[in-house]
Amino acid sequence: MVKVDARPFDDAPDNEPHVGCTFQIDFYGYDEGDLEARYLLELHSPTGSGTLLTGTKPIGEDPAGGGTDLDASATIYLEDEVAAWGAEPHPKQGYHVKLTVEAEGSIGADTKHKVFWVTCSPPHGTTVTPPPPTMLPPTLGPPVPTVPTVPPTVLPSTITPPKGLAFTGRDLEGMALAFALLLFGTAALRASHRRERRHYNRG
Repeated sequence: MVKVDARPFDDAPDNEPHVGCTFQIDFYGYDEGDLEARYLLELHSPTGSGTLLTGTKPIGEDPAGGGTDLDASATIYLEDEVAAWGAEPHPKQGYHVKLTVEAEGSIGADTKHKVFWVTCSPPHGTTVTPPPPTMLPPTLGPPVPTVPTVPPTVLPSTITPPKGLAFTGRDLEGMALAFALLLFGTAALRASHRRERRHYNRG
């Protein structure tokens, strides 16, 4: 027998039609020997088509124990496979998947088929409501840089005269002395002219 087992996994030969993206394929009641099972998982209508996964599993490693004796389990992960196909799940059921098993030593036909639903958490294509945003304190912005206060430049009250026109007290004294000498020389020259004129008139 071949059964599909959903989490939590157990040894009971129950077939579960709704499983998550991680599940098991269970093999029951096989004889001991060099026996192997080959399995194929495919997307099935109405949620698409295409091969999802293939694999093999030894099923004859213990003595025969009847129909309820679990001989082997293959753990399957389909989340990446259904995402790679871009399949759209049924809004309530999930992905429709078909299992094909070819097992040596089966009771009845060696090839068996099962169809079941796979629901990933969250299913591909569904909308996930994000958590509420974290409240942060208001942003005050970067600190304003302090501009240093520069004292105003005080210009000197004395205006420097152009070069060549600067006068000092000593310069003024020299000019006064020169002016006095000029007046003295002028007076002396006039006196000399008067003497010469008187002398000329006497002669």
